[in-house]
Amino acid sequence: MKKLLHTLFIVTMVLITIATTFYLIYTGYTYYTTPLEERFYHPHHAWFKPSGIYGQGLGVIGTLMIVFGVAIYIARKRYNFLSKYIRLKYLLEFHIFLCTLGPILILFHTTFKFGGIVSIAFWSMVAVVLSGVVGRFIYIQIPRTIEGRALSLNEVKNMKTDLSNVLSDKFKLDTTIIQLFISYTNEEKSTPQTSVRNLKKVLKNNNLPKAERASILKMVKEEKVLAKKIARLEKMQQLFKYWHVAHMPFALIMLVIVVIHVAVTVAFGYKWIF
Repeated sequence: MKKLLHTLFIVTMVLITIATTFYLIYTGYTYYTTPLEERFYHPHHAWFKPSGIYGQGLGVIGTLMIVFGVAIYIARKRYNFLSKYIRLKYLLEFHIFLCTLGPILILFHTTFKFGGIVSIAFWSMVAVVLSGVVGRFIYIQIPRTIEGRALSLNEVKNMKTDLSNVLSDKFKLDTTIIQLFISYTNEEKSTPQTSVRNLKKVLKNNNLPKAERASILKMVKEEKVLAKKIARLEKMQQLFKYWHVAHMPFALIMLVIVVIHVAVTVAFGYKWIF
């Protein structure tokens, strides 16, 4: 049930993003496709221009969405804000939603006209969004608890059982057979002899009861999955370090320029509906 609700939550956010984008395109298509030097004569120029009620509103709302999305995610991740009420993985999805839809609104706020310091902010924003997509892919590859907390490498390794001792002490298997099962759990040492079909034959030839054969196969399959998690975690933790190097600087550049842009806008008297 929770998995279904999570899926519906993601689908809803995706649909909202797509629907909003198409609405913005449909509403201002004639204005956005008008050459820059002719837009002043467009009948709705005062409405769609970056300093207009509609155009500036897109910028204000988009910026607030990004700021709120970043702030609430950092507050939850670093300071356990609302930790009793919402899991980190759900808040991450909401963070991605706000920080995807927000930039889309800002894109239409610019009326696709980039220049000067605004262009730096825009391309920094694009870099942040794209790196966020990459970060999301890396994030889902890292094993986590049901609450969404990333498992440490030691925590994952502690989940492993001593397969050799269990097969030897509990099931009385000889060393050669045990080595076959250990090789099965290691992708690099896996051979045709360590296929599930062959392992079943080996167990059957040793006259083990059906229940014990099923128990052994289940255990080694779980160990193989765990071994993959450990290998993936080591790789993804390294990638995550590199990802922060790309994501954070662009986010900071964007934030600084947005603050400057807002300050200049207010200084020139553009205060939207306030």
